[in-house]
Amino acid sequence: MRMSRLLLRTLREAPADAEVASHRLLVRAGYIRRLASGVYTFLPLGVRVLHRIERIIREELDGAGCQEVLLPALHPFELWEESGRAALFGSDALPALVVEGRGGRFVLGPTHEEVVTATLAAEVDSYRQLPQTVYQIQTKFRDEARPRFGLLRTRELIMADAYSFDVDSAAMQGTYDGIYQAYLRIFGRLGLDVTPVEASSGAIGGEVNHEFMVPSPVGEDHFVRCPACGYAANVEAAVRQVVDAGGQSDGAPPALELHHTPDRPGIDAVAEQFSSRGVTAADLLKCLAVVDGDGRARLVVLPGDRDARLPGGWRLFEDADFAAHPSLVKGYIGPDAANGAGIPVVADVGVRAPRVGGWITGANRPDHHVSGAVLDRDFTVDEWGSYAVVVEGDACPRCAAPLDLVRSVEAAHTFQLGTKYSGVMSGATFVDEAGDEVPFCMGCYGMGVSRLVAVMAEAFHDDAGLTWPAAIAPFAVHLVPLGAGRVVEVADAADTLYQELVARGVEVLVDDRQASPGVSLADADLLGIPVRVVVGAKGLARGVVEVSRRDGSSPQEDVPVAEAAGVIAALVGA
Repeated sequence: MRMSRLLLRTLREAPADAEVASHRLLVRAGYIRRLASGVYTFLPLGVRVLHRIERIIREELDGAGCQEVLLPALHPFELWEESGRAALFGSDALPALVVEGRGGRFVLGPTHEEVVTATLAAEVDSYRQLPQTVYQIQTKFRDEARPRFGLLRTRELIMADAYSFDVDSAAMQGTYDGIYQAYLRIFGRLGLDVTPVEASSGAIGGEVNHEFMVPSPVGEDHFVRCPACGYAANVEAAVRQVVDAGGQSDGAPPALELHHTPDRPGIDAVAEQFSSRGVTAADLLKCLAVVDGDGRARLVVLPGDRDARLPGGWRLFEDADFAAHPSLVKGYIGPDAANGAGIPVVADVGVRAPRVGGWITGANRPDHHVSGAVLDRDFTVDEWGSYAVVVEGDACPRCAAPLDLVRSVEAAHTFQLGTKYSGVMSGATFVDEAGDEVPFCMGCYGMGVSRLVAVMAEAFHDDAGLTWPAAIAPFAVHLVPLGAGRVVEVADAADTLYQELVARGVEVLVDDRQASPGVSLADADLLGIPVRVVVGAKGLARGVVEVSRRDGSSPQEDVPVAEAAGVIAALVGA
């Protein structure tokens, strides 16, 4: 490819809205252009990178026994009503876009569980046809409230999503493990340092799922990792070591004391009132009235200095819920009120830790709190668990070693769905070996292809520009003739080398523009093609061309002109 014919315009300045390196460099290097907030056009160089990533994904999924399909992006609204997920539309969990058409209401697919379930249900009716795993590479649409970081969080994205259908959970587990390993091979070929972690299933569902996290200083996610035993989990799903000790510390228990705390319904405001006693948020109980996934009221109790980690499907009380449970005084809830009202109290394991002076908590009276509250004397807990977000230094749930907190980007997510969709959608069954009609046991697997372009750009760049690995680079070689417009010998030598490399099957981008050497070399740095070949008058006078790797992994080498094509082809594996 000759740069004079390539649809490419490099930029010296980054766009004003670019906050991270991948966004800045992909725009400056002419790989992408912004059309609207969270919506991007891929220009020819960007498309070539996309196709390289897609090829790796296809090869590994095909090798794992998957079959490629192409499902509609426009979904009948009724399918989502049938699965029950239409109720989540508009939430952060499922920011779907719904459109009105002449044929009714349609969903611009944010994901394809409903559609693939309906599709396979119409084609498979016997256990003899199972297992089946299909995948597609297609555009998804998500009405993100806050698109940012270029391709890392967008409203329109390209995803490789796979779906498996098995006879039972044991078979589904085997298929899941196979795709899990295929994902690891994909990331290995991309050269990314990825950590699979236990995660929350969110709006997709399923009991077991994993996120594939790439450590990154610009990531919007975090996971915890135990350096001792290897435990890893997203902070939304991570748990910490259970504290075995309970009750009150040695010495006489404190007296329960009532305090007037006017207009102080929050943890920080109450801690401020008691600050003269040395009280901090860690000395308070945070009591959250919630409705669980089955619609039952519960009280979640955790130390006041910790953020809550609620199970999927649980939500905080709204005004109508408080009206239905008058014993729980909004802003001043104490766990004893739930005990008296028959509302189950579920508490984080941190509440079991011995405490001198007891806890400060709501008094279940407006503008009042109590101090000296003691577990099992002043309130009881019905169920213990990990309801606080894990932080750095918490004890590993497996070996008790201190946990590390790692900032990261989610690159993929896999789910063991079971019968979440097949169990509720009509006709999503097959006849098993015993002659019974049973629902499919499903798994689903998603990898953001367009996001991976940004993830790779974050991982492979320096101050001058991108440093693509060979596996996904748009071209293998960037041929830079210096002063070709003025020196005939340079132009002829570069053109000859270009033709020889192309004949050997090497993909070459040659800078045949009438640009200055400074501009050509700066653009070569910016574009990030792995191997650079510089043809200049001084080198030709010595009978050599300069060959170097963009990532600096080997020193620049002077190669005789007559041997250059063979050396370069061998260098790029052609």
